[in-house]
Order: sequence, then structure tokens, then C-alpha cells
Amino acid sequence: MALSITPADRLLPTEEAEELLHLVRDIADSELAPRVTAAEHDGIFFREELRTLGKAGLLSLPYDEEHGGGGQPYEVYLQALEELAGAWLSVGISVSVHSLACYPLATYGSDEQKQRWLPDMLAGDLLGAYCLSEPQSGSDAAALVTRAVPDGDGFAVTGTKAWITHGGVADFYNVMVRTSDDGSRGISCLLVPGDAAGLSSAPPERKMGAKASRTAQVILDGVHVDRDRLLGAQGQGFAIAMTALDAGRLGIAACAVGLAQAALDAAAAYAKERRQFGKAIGEFQGMQFMLADMATAVSAARALYLAAARRRDRGLPFAVEAAKAKLFATDAAMKVTTDTVQVFGGYGYVEDFPVERYMREAKVLQIVEGTNQVQRMVIGRSLTH
Repeated sequence: MALSITPADRLLPTEEAEELLHLVRDIADSELAPRVTAAEHDGIFFREELRTLGKAGLLSLPYDEEHGGGGQPYEVYLQALEELAGAWLSVGISVSVHSLACYPLATYGSDEQKQRWLPDMLAGDLLGAYCLSEPQSGSDAAALVTRAVPDGDGFAVTGTKAWITHGGVADFYNVMVRTSDDGSRGISCLLVPGDAAGLSSAPPERKMGAKASRTAQVILDGVHVDRDRLLGAQGQGFAIAMTALDAGRLGIAACAVGLAQAALDAAAAYAKERRQFGKAIGEFQGMQFMLADMATAVSAARALYLAAARRRDRGLPFAVEAAKAKLFATDAAMKVTTDTVQVFGGYGYVEDFPVERYMREAKVLQIVEGTNQVQRMVIGRSLTH
């Protein structure tokens, strides 16, 4: 079911952007919505659907046209992402993570590196992953221990990365590695090919929700990486990782709004259909107030991520605004999806309706790309330092 907010309802900067959103919705309706229930139930990864999105130019929207990007402002890209997530959250997460994985090369790579690898990434021919977290270092990312030591004309990388979206199925990995013991200044970013000798993945994690999204540990056992795959300067990796996450958090915020909007639409439709005590339950004031609060939260979350995106598009600082958007939107998604299950009553607790899945899926959004406790730290420090 398409989201109730239409492309015409959105405040888009150009007619081209509105046409793009119509294309996204058509693909979501025809290619994603018919497959989501079975794929999520069985945990089937959706590589072909991602290829379809790549061919339509939807995996490269915020990047420069010079290397095959869509050349769209972030406020347009995020609304396209919201549409995709509203149809199938796992796909929205994959698109957001792939965009995040393209960021280090697109932003910090040399012209030669960009010409060599970026076009295939942006076309979706190469699917990306972003490897920062480790089993013992999640929120404390600077404590990572995966190490790259000199090895001939490059590096030998050994360590384990955890909670990696596309782990085991990605064609390239942005791997944050330790090249010295100088804390956060000793971290570098390497572009590791997915078929590198010594690179493997653990079995996929058995998750509460977003089961079709592949999440797995990535294991590097003496993987040789040529020096020309170092992105940015040696020791610049932590700065690359953090600036990438600022943009990635907006992607997760948009995904959360798409999921929350889908849940709200389901709740509102059910409230008009379900009858108790001789009338539709939507006619009861208590139900109307619940739906009103849900709708307000969704609109407020959308406004927050768009405000942050517009700052990014104008070259203004947006890290704190991204943290606010990610925090509020994902908390809102958790509340809205939980309330939607309540609207459905017993029917909300069974798999006959998608709303129990929405509730399970919402939880992960409060954790990925920096937990919401980390977002509060970012916001709090901006107010007290």
C-alpha cells in the first residue's frame, strides 16, 4: 500500500523532483510491496530488487552526476528513501547503507580513485558495506582494534567487524582500521574488495525484525589491501567515519518516517473499518486523540529531517540537527508502530497484518547509526561546550 502522503503533497524544490518521487512510488508499488511479506518471513535477501533500483538511478541520488550520480539535493534523496522504507523498511535501510558506503570514496577519494571505482558503485553494479563497529566497540568506535600493518605495497588487515549490513554479500567494504596506536588519530579507511582473499563472513544474525536485511560479522584474516585503496590520508579514517555517519543518520531518520507513516496509514484505515458498539472505532474520541498524536509525531519527524537536510544542501553545519532528527524520528517510529498494534488489538499481534512487523522493525532504528543515547550525547554536548 502506497503511503497516504503523495509526491504532490510534498514541498519539493523542482518538478523533476516530483517526477522522481512518482517513479520511486511506482517501483515501490510494483517491485517491492508484492515481495515484502514473504521475503521478511523467510529472511530472503533482495539483491535483484536493489539491482532494479540501481538501474533506475535510485542508489546514487545525492551524488554528483560526473561519476553517474543523480545530482539531487539531500532533501529530495531522503524523501525518496522515505517512500522506499514505507513500502519495505529493509530495502530503505539497504539504500541508505549503500549511500553511506559510497560516501568515503565520493568525498575523500582522489580523482583517480573516483574514476576507477565510483561509477560502478553509484550504478548499483557494486553493492557496498560500511565497517566501523566491532564486537567490543560499538558506540565507542574509536576503541576499534582491527589492525592494518604494512605488507609490501599495501596493508595486511586482521580483525572482525560486527553488525555489518550487507555483510557477506557486499562487493566492497569501507573498513575502518587501526594503522597506529594514536587513539582516534590512528584510524584509517580502506576500500576492501568483497572477493579479497582472507575475507569472510559469519552466518547472518537472527534478528527481531528487518529479517530480509543481511546483517553479519565480517572477518578479515590477513587480507592484503593495496595502498591505492587507502581513502583519504592515513590517520584520517575516524574523521571520515564520523562525517559519513552524520549523513547516514539522516537516512535512518527518513526510513523511520517512512515506516511510521505506513503504520499510521494502516491504523487510520483500520479505525474506519473496525466496528464496535455499533460504530467505527475511529469515531471514539479516545481513538481520534491517539491517531492525532501519531500523525503529529510523523509530521514533526519529517520536518526535522528535512530541516537538517536543507542545511546540508546549503553547506551549513548539520551534525547536531542530524542527531536531533535521528533521535526524534526513530523514537516516534517506535511509539507510532506500538500504538498501531494497539489500534488493531488482537489482530495487531498476529502476522495476518503487517503492523506487528512494523513494531519489530522500528526497534532497530533506535540502535543503528549511533544509538539514541549517543544522539542525546551529541545534542547535549552542543549545548554545554
